[in-house]
Amino acid sequence: MFHTDSYGAVEMFVFVTIVFVFVAYTISIKFVYYRYSKLWPHLRNKISTPLYTVGNASFCPTQERSSALLQNSRDDEPRATASETRALLITAHPDDECMFFAPTVLKLVESQAAVYLLCLSTGNYNNQGLQRKRELLDSCAVLGIPSDHVTIIDDKELPDDPAVQWSTALISSLILKYIRNYSISVVLTFDGSGVSGHANHIAIYMTLRHLASAGRLPEGCQIFSLHSISLLRKYVSVLELPVSWLLSSDLCCISGWEEYKRAKKAMLCHRSQLLWFRRLYILFSRYMLVNTFQAITVETKNVKIY
Repeated sequence: MFHTDSYGAVEMFVFVTIVFVFVAYTISIKFVYYRYSKLWPHLRNKISTPLYTVGNASFCPTQERSSALLQNSRDDEPRATASETRALLITAHPDDECMFFAPTVLKLVESQAAVYLLCLSTGNYNNQGLQRKRELLDSCAVLGIPSDHVTIIDDKELPDDPAVQWSTALISSLILKYIRNYSISVVLTFDGSGVSGHANHIAIYMTLRHLASAGRLPEGCQIFSLHSISLLRKYVSVLELPVSWLLSSDLCCISGWEEYKRAKKAMLCHRSQLLWFRRLYILFSRYMLVNTFQAITVETKNVKIY
């Protein structure tokens, strides 16, 4: 039998081990933040390649349905400067922009990049489309995306419904139109698992991958897809940070405390969606703090405009 002193020694060993692991993990998190602050300028430059000057596009968009675009984008007015990063975030529903991509949006805005949002539905699954559009604009204002940089698609072929297969041709035409009109150099969206497995998320990725592999995107346009991760990693908040840091990725965006508070404030703008489990999501989701991306290879072809 163990003596009381033996039990005490075991308890002390366990306690010291727990404290040591906690301190070591805390130090590792602080180290990641420190290293990231030093490396972010390099990552920022990685996605800063200008696309092209207006009037020198090298592709021809497929025929688009102009009625599908809300008129807050002033489609026919060209916008481009050769020196700034022009990033396009493509989402499926209002709240995707802050629920999954807030760290990236905030880092790009902080770096003076021009950030645009193309949301491919109004989120009308429960007949709340009008309210959700207003909530999306409020969220974007918090994140730093101007309202005239936000386009929300309202088309019956792109409903907020995981049971409906979205039209690849329609998504393609809308994306190509947007890239042309806004001279986009970086596109950010979901990966093949859609983070949450939502079919609408996956449809965007599949369309972009098709456009990239078919050489229909302009030379210099980079595509990044957001890594989907396991359920365990997804809900351990900042504790997941060292894991993301150690695993390979092509682009990494990490939020600090002040940025997390802005992401949380943006999420709270989506009042119609704030069910109890989404409030838990705000507290525990790693996507509120960390985004890692994989680059999608873009084939280039010389496509003439006729």
